[in-house]
Amino acid sequence: MRSISRVIVVINKSTSIPRPRGRPRAFDRAEALEHAGLTFWRLGYEGASIADLTKAMGITPQSLYSAFSSKADLYREALDWYQSRIGAFAIAALEEPEVTTAIERLLMEAAVEFSNPDRPHGCMISTAVLNCAEENQTVAAMVAGERKTTLDALQNRIARGIAEGQLPSNTDPQALARFVGAIIQGMSVQAKDGASAAELKAIASITLSKVHGLATAS
Repeated sequence: MRSISRVIVVINKSTSIPRPRGRPRAFDRAEALEHAGLTFWRLGYEGASIADLTKAMGITPQSLYSAFSSKADLYREALDWYQSRIGAFAIAALEEPEVTTAIERLLMEAAVEFSNPDRPHGCMISTAVLNCAEENQTVAAMVAGERKTTLDALQNRIARGIAEGQLPSNTDPQALARFVGAIIQGMSVQAKDGASAAELKAIASITLSKVHGLATAS
């Protein structure tokens, strides 16, 4: 009888159903996205590996793909995060009733934001994905579209300033918008190279002297 009991015990142990593993650890999606955004901002799209991203986000690759589908989709959401959280100053600046004040706010606040010591320097969008591998051209086009949207908003604001008599009627809104946009992109590069807020504001001041010169001629 004892031997039979032992056999039954062995059989029961060998055929016992394994305990199900616990569910994957839940994570705060918004917080993870912010960490991903900062990582992309610091390293660039191609420079940020899945390992870099998951380490910063505190999740596994499986969780990343489950929550965001792909690296490209994660980057798209990270750009939206940047625009709504960091880049929102640009849209607010362009709402100023006086066009020269709008451009002044845009440039001066960019100088501060681009050199913020608590975040990666420069602008995540203005100088992002300028060159990339062929397989990432879709991502490059997406970022170029973001830059065009900002440029169009600036051009429309300048055009409204011309229509309201704040700038001369012969001012080319597209050329002026591209000029200011080029300065902002240059400031982004300078910030990445370590330029301070004061140094960036000096660049902005020279640009603004040209803009104010146009305004006084109207």
